[in-house]
Amino acid sequence: MPVLQQYKCPCCDGAIEFDSTLQKMKCPYCGTEFEMETLQAYEQELSQEQGDDMTWDTAAGSEWSEEEQSGLRVYVCQNCAGEIVTDETTAAASCPYCGNPVVMQEQLSGYLRPDCVIPFKLDKKAAMEAMKRHFSGKPLLPKVFSEQSHIEEVKGVYVPVWLFDADANASLRWKATRVRSWSSSEYIYTETQHYSVSRGGTIGFRQVPVDGSTKMDDALMESIEPFDFSEAVDFQTAYLSGYLADKYDVSSEQSVDRANDRIRRSTEQAFTSTVMGYTSLIPVSNHIQLQNGVAKYALYPVWLLTTSWNGKQYHFAMNGQTGKFVGDLPMDKGAFVRWLLGIAGAVSAACFAISYLLWLL
Repeated sequence: MPVLQQYKCPCCDGAIEFDSTLQKMKCPYCGTEFEMETLQAYEQELSQEQGDDMTWDTAAGSEWSEEEQSGLRVYVCQNCAGEIVTDETTAAASCPYCGNPVVMQEQLSGYLRPDCVIPFKLDKKAAMEAMKRHFSGKPLLPKVFSEQSHIEEVKGVYVPVWLFDADANASLRWKATRVRSWSSSEYIYTETQHYSVSRGGTIGFRQVPVDGSTKMDDALMESIEPFDFSEAVDFQTAYLSGYLADKYDVSSEQSVDRANDRIRRSTEQAFTSTVMGYTSLIPVSNHIQLQNGVAKYALYPVWLLTTSWNGKQYHFAMNGQTGKFVGDLPMDKGAFVRWLLGIAGAVSAACFAISYLLWLL
């Protein structure tokens, strides 16, 4: 006995039945009618959809030469256990992430050599001026933040970054509606048209960055993007002179999920922006297959300042290439109370003066 194929309504997912009067397929739940050929084409399209394939070649970086290793020094933070690397001419006394003392570690180990580096373009003076501008004009800011000696503690750090390149083949599908309304002398009519909207194509991604350090807040690092990768050069230890380099503690393999998340969100935004003219748009499915996915290891230049106040750490960062500056500022409650009392006193004095003038009149 032949088995009839069961179709689901593209509009509401209900089971569709054949209407012998209409000679069409009709959904008993939402009332939408379909030609059989339309449903067959729709089901065929669904059957050809491929699942996600977001795998990468994560081999990045290279081995250090003995000569390079002999000219490098590794310092270990006594508080956050972070490891920072610099050349033998640059001394490190405190951790750029938490400000606590660091001690020398004798040998560089378990650390890949970067493929490339974006050299610092802005010096310490530019970073200090940017921080002064960020702190100025804020009367409720604790004084410790704006003190000159404190601002001078800003450090130039090369942050480890994994860069992901890939071409993404994507197919996305939405349920969409167009709604129009009109009225007569007696009734208000509303017509809702349902659509299945799909988009597909290829989009290329180059140098998608993922922070390779757990000490560097991901949101803070992404806030000072973008970096101009066209100015990247092959890594040489000479670029470390006068600066610190964080030793990565997140591998390229561990960074894949975040890279995939950034690529997925960017792909969805790019394709969704091409869908226009609908009243509503509901995502149904999206599938991404990556091709030629490879990772590189790079160092990005960042000026960092870490401050502790009332038991909480505050981090400020400036893009060492473009000068983009970010950082959250606390409010001194004591200063706020004094400011509020000052306003209240000024208002009271003004009211008293007005009352006195009225009494004289």
